[in-house]
Amino acid sequence: MSEDRAAIHAIWAQARDAHGRPVIGLDGGMPWHLPGDLKHFQSLTHNDAVVMGRHTWESLPPRFRPLRDRFNIVVTTHEAPKGAASASSLSAALELAEDEDPGTDIWIMGGARLFAEALGVADTLEITVIDLEVEGDTFAPEIPESEWRVVATSEPQRDEDGPEYRFVTYHRV
Repeated sequence: MSEDRAAIHAIWAQARDAHGRPVIGLDGGMPWHLPGDLKHFQSLTHNDAVVMGRHTWESLPPRFRPLRDRFNIVVTTHEAPKGAASASSLSAALELAEDEDPGTDIWIMGGARLFAEALGVADTLEITVIDLEVEGDTFAPEIPESEWRVVATSEPQRDEDGPEYRFVTYHRV
């Protein structure tokens, strides 16, 4: 990462489907509820910029839009949603975030198309890997091992009677 630009991260949670593909969504939402993962997301992104696609924005419960204590940017060709800035592309969103608060961290938080693009520009991937098989219609990109390496894996986490999960951090090679 260059010293003269903001750190760019992508952050998502994924389970797997019956074929082993990394599921990140079903019918516009996440097919799980993990309070510990939400707290992890909040602690990492607090006071930073978050970039998301319009469908991700719309999947957030209205009472949580915009995400509090974050500069919300929605990548869309439509009008900016109330409480968020908008950009027509991921690169425009990254520029907007940097212009708004130079040096602040930028978190790409979905959806699938932005995650795929993020693999080319992010410095870090923060992935919650959930030990759960679910149906899904939205998938995380495959992480090229030649470009990324795991630098940290948390101890197993569990919320009440929920599935086990781990926080896995990747850095660009």
